[in-house]
Amino acid sequence: MHGKRVLLVIGGGIAAYKTLELIRLLRREGVEIAPVLTEAGAEFVTPLSVAALAGQAVNQELFDLTREAEMGHIQLSRAADLVVVAPATANLMAKLAAGLADDLASTLLLATDKPVLMAPAMNVRMWDHAATRRNRAQLGADGVSFVGPDEGPMACGEFGPGRMAEPPAILAAIRRALGGALQLTDLANPPLAAPAPLAGRRVLVTSGPTHEPIDPVRYIANRSSGAQGTAIAAALRDLGAEVVFVTGPAEVPPPPGVEVVKVETAAEMARAVEAALPVDVAVMAAAVADWRVENGSDRKIKKDGSGRPPSLQMAENTDILATVSQPGPCRPALVVGFAAETHDVIAHATAKRARKGCDWIVANDVSPGTGIMGGTENAVTLITPAGAEEWPRLPKAEVARRLATRVAEALAAPAPLVPPAPR
Repeated sequence: MHGKRVLLVIGGGIAAYKTLELIRLLRREGVEIAPVLTEAGAEFVTPLSVAALAGQAVNQELFDLTREAEMGHIQLSRAADLVVVAPATANLMAKLAAGLADDLASTLLLATDKPVLMAPAMNVRMWDHAATRRNRAQLGADGVSFVGPDEGPMACGEFGPGRMAEPPAILAAIRRALGGALQLTDLANPPLAAPAPLAGRRVLVTSGPTHEPIDPVRYIANRSSGAQGTAIAAALRDLGAEVVFVTGPAEVPPPPGVEVVKVETAAEMARAVEAALPVDVAVMAAAVADWRVENGSDRKIKKDGSGRPPSLQMAENTDILATVSQPGPCRPALVVGFAAETHDVIAHATAKRARKGCDWIVANDVSPGTGIMGGTENAVTLITPAGAEEWPRLPKAEVARRLATRVAEALAAPAPLVPPAPR
């Protein structure tokens, strides 16, 4: 990217501190940066720190007499190869979606003829609000690209999607954007927005743990938070898919814009999955319990004074992934399983793919110390008939985006893996 020029708009949000690191990474790649700091952005990072890292004066005022004598805002908007907004607040997104231009940043965004990449950052409720979702869809239709947001804990104490993507992820998105065509857009004949790649496709996603009751008070469970499955459902939704989201008792709320089916036990999840078929794609991200308590009690089990623990008889649960993967008229065109392993990850996952009969397995190492299960990041290996493809450690939202993109590419391939499910 050496010699490329990026117009960097810094919006007003706590995530603005991450933008300073992004500037450092871009400068290391040889990118020239023209920084624009909004009035609200200056409440979080100083013009001095931005200018020192960017090596350029910070642009803040629309009515700068010296620069505007030469139509400075037009020159700024046209001189760059790419416009990046990080953090992209709900306000900035709304302004561009509505075509408003009442300050330097919004005027530049409206005046530019270059590609625009936004890295949203806001409270989870703001991101999930119908107005923001509407603006996000409009901007996407207008040709604006997005990276993130990620999912995780926020400065306000809430948890969910809305965290600005990490600087390395934004850098990767900038690389992709600059690798494409950088010709001037023909404003008289703008290209039509491409249809969403998964429009018209029905996708099933399972997520979260299952709880297998011992008695009305106690149950057997695992440490899955449901964060990765939730992010996958959101990413597939964003590509236009109709998503059926079957979730166990997860720590994170379901994403908006999908059909939610809440379950507790593996047996309930199996029934919900069967009811959702047929679908074009099944992504089985849930951490389903392998066993259930066969002799559970409908009353709380009490100590009997003997000092001996109760004897629990275990029975194997229905193998949902294997059932969905079986050949037949309701078999999805693509079945993606998950393998959470603590050792010999690739070997176990490869064997699981063959044993279950699914098309792909997303494998990850959840051994103690990785922070994967219940955390905000994931490091996965995608197991396909072609072999093992290791992905770097990324925010779970970025893992989800990559997987959703691969799903869309697989469905668009001339020869699907198996015949699609009948409708």
